[in-house]
Amino acid sequence: MNSIEQVLPVLASVVTHIDEGVLFADPHGKVIYHNPAALRLLSIDSVKQLQDIKRLGSINLQKSLLKAAIEAGEVDAAGRPSGNFVRFEQEVESGENTRFLEFNSGLVEIPNTDNRLRLIVIRDLTEHRRLEAVLSGGGELITNDPQLLAILSRIRQVAPTNAFVLLQGESGTGKTQIARLLHKMSKRSNQPFVEVNCAAIPESLIESELFGHIKGAFTGAVQDRPGRFQAAHRGTLFLDEISELPLNLQAKLLKVLQDQCFEMVGSDKSVEVDVRIISASNSNLRDAVDEGLFRADLYYRLAVIPLLVPPLRDRPGDIPLLIKHFCSQLSVKGYPTDIQCNQQAMGMMMDYPWPGNVRELANAVEHGIVCAENKVVTPQSLPMDIRQYSQHNRNPPNQASSQGDQQQRQEIIDALEKANGSRAVAAALLNIDRTTLWRRMQKMDIEP
Repeated sequence: MNSIEQVLPVLASVVTHIDEGVLFADPHGKVIYHNPAALRLLSIDSVKQLQDIKRLGSINLQKSLLKAAIEAGEVDAAGRPSGNFVRFEQEVESGENTRFLEFNSGLVEIPNTDNRLRLIVIRDLTEHRRLEAVLSGGGELITNDPQLLAILSRIRQVAPTNAFVLLQGESGTGKTQIARLLHKMSKRSNQPFVEVNCAAIPESLIESELFGHIKGAFTGAVQDRPGRFQAAHRGTLFLDEISELPLNLQAKLLKVLQDQCFEMVGSDKSVEVDVRIISASNSNLRDAVDEGLFRADLYYRLAVIPLLVPPLRDRPGDIPLLIKHFCSQLSVKGYPTDIQCNQQAMGMMMDYPWPGNVRELANAVEHGIVCAENKVVTPQSLPMDIRQYSQHNRNPPNQASSQGDQQQRQEIIDALEKANGSRAVAAALLNIDRTTLWRRMQKMDIEP
């Protein structure tokens, strides 16, 4: 070991001041050197906790190394380890937060000896993972629900094709995540995925936004500007809230979908594109067709593969799964990891009908963690809507409020009859938004 003892001081002078953690262990797994960064990254206060790679604080590094070697193709890693370098990630609790660490480890030769030492280099990926979480917005689909699992199975079938897909379902159910998943699983996954929210673009600009314009086409058009169709060439164009597309543009969109070519605003030259369309609607497009608000021929062109995404209230078994998932996402963004949810608060979340669906649940989880009392989410930690819903169910209304509710109930039923069952039209007749109408229908047990 004399040669090793001679080498270590030289190594120490090099790695003492670097940000990466560095450890050396002998063939038996005993740690014979570590730099200060290793203690910091592993959240270890005492050197006594850093004596063997079988226990580095809360980590059994030997077990993790074996698993990583097997996953790298070393079938007999346990009996005859090669010593080749392997790389893996590990989560480490650091106070109230989680740290994401990357380990890179293998055996290295000691000059002028037959000895080999295990080198372990640790890199902190926490900020990188947090940035990824912020930028991605959490695009995963978390479910054990048979309805949603059936949709995911159908997605696997249709994703490799060029068939147009129409996603329908309430706001916040995950239609955008499904659209992204469709693109990711398609043959176009290496090409652009372009999202357009048809409801967010003023009617006067939407034609130019979709198809582009040439210089001088209208006041302010100082140069040629390609549209979203050109941006999505060879890829996928996701038209969200397609029901909000003005009727006068629906005919042009249909022609583009049929011919895969169009003219930019102000131009008479055809532009050819190769684009797959995924569209989504919060309202029932079939009803919109019956009401004359959406072209039937465009509907049938878009709905080659129609998929109805179920609301969260129809898949209550997903609520605990999603709560756990959102807590994990929030920990990556720096929120504490040791928050508990008491039984009463969990019961209130399970009973709540979630008109905002998964998006509302994500916000409620964040609200609960921020407003937790002594690291426990209680009923008072939850958003006002959930507490009011629970309170209303516990305390039946008095006679005066019952009469007012009965009058409001009749107004809603009358509006729905006039609107032929369309909640969007009924909400407009009542001069309220669709979410408010939905809440009142739930409260008064009115069937849609």
